[in-house]
Amino acid sequence: MKTIAILGCGLVGSVIARDLAADESISVLAVDASENSLRRLEGLTRIDVRQADLSSADAVRDVVSGVDAVVGAVPGWMGLQTLRAVIEAGKPISDISFSPENPLDLDALAKERGVTAVVDCGVSPGLSNLAIGRAVSRLTKADRAVIYVGGLPSERYWPFEYRSVFSPTDVIEEYTRPARLREAGETVVREALSEVELLDFGGVGTLEAFNSDGLRTLLDTVDVPWMKEKTLRYPGHADRMRMLRETGLFSDEPVSVDGVSVVPRRLTEKLMFEIWRRPEKEPELTVLRVVVEGRDKTGAPQTYTYDLLDRTDPTTGWTSMARTTGFPCAIMARMLVDGTYGEPGVKPPELFAANDAVYDRMLAELDRRGVELRETVRRG
Repeated sequence: MKTIAILGCGLVGSVIARDLAADESISVLAVDASENSLRRLEGLTRIDVRQADLSSADAVRDVVSGVDAVVGAVPGWMGLQTLRAVIEAGKPISDISFSPENPLDLDALAKERGVTAVVDCGVSPGLSNLAIGRAVSRLTKADRAVIYVGGLPSERYWPFEYRSVFSPTDVIEEYTRPARLREAGETVVREALSEVELLDFGGVGTLEAFNSDGLRTLLDTVDVPWMKEKTLRYPGHADRMRMLRETGLFSDEPVSVDGVSVVPRRLTEKLMFEIWRRPEKEPELTVLRVVVEGRDKTGAPQTYTYDLLDRTDPTTGWTSMARTTGFPCAIMARMLVDGTYGEPGVKPPELFAANDAVYDRMLAELDRRGVELRETVRRG
């Protein structure tokens, strides 16, 4: 039996732990600093729990020392240092920690240690990277790629028509961090929440899309001259967020209010956490669309489109965001321990998308869990 350590057992990490423990050939070591997070997993078959401060690299190296593989699901701010510690410990890892740093900076270290580190292995980044990498590998020349992705409540509620299925801190980061795009082969920067457009999605209706900083490793790994990622929300949301941002409510610069120093962003996060909190059992959905345009081997235009629409599982109660983020990571962890994939280095999904064994298994395993990434091809 193989043992996989789950570092971080929050909303997504706990789903990954349960998914892996459903496999009789795998035992899970669930690790978190929070007793409450671990308590939800206590007593489950093939899951052991351990409390540890994962912000300590020494603690990370200690907890992974006796396992066969690792899943990284820690908060983004500690993602890169955790990834480094796992690589230094010589353990393969499937990671969804959305760190602000470039994980490819650890590629040389991973190759030196002979470690396979699959990073950004969620929905987006993750399945979006896999789709772009797959399309690029099948085109003679790729011209343009765009990712549309968003997690939304199934029903719209005034005033923001949004619920947060992860930290409001990370959501606000999407609205403030400049978006890196590729235009005419050059990396350019655009303001977050800019270039709003409306698109229709079957089963959902009309959504708006705006620039966000989600291309990450794709800016370094694929040769596509025009490329961008856009976040999806219900129409009108971007305009409201821009008003808050321009008012200064997303600022990290302290202001004095009646002699008290207040950081506007911290206050906004505190208020938004309650306003955006998803009520228990309220259904939500995740939408992903990836479009890649290029030329086939005859030089004719060819477009690959990948669509995903997932909803809260009514049986388990698992959110679509946890499912679509956690399942790819769990499936990849299985492939690391059973030898399906093991190329040393830091490997975002676009780098193994041309590997039929990995790609086909990923889609088949997702389909078995009720998550479908549907590919369509248009020629001409």
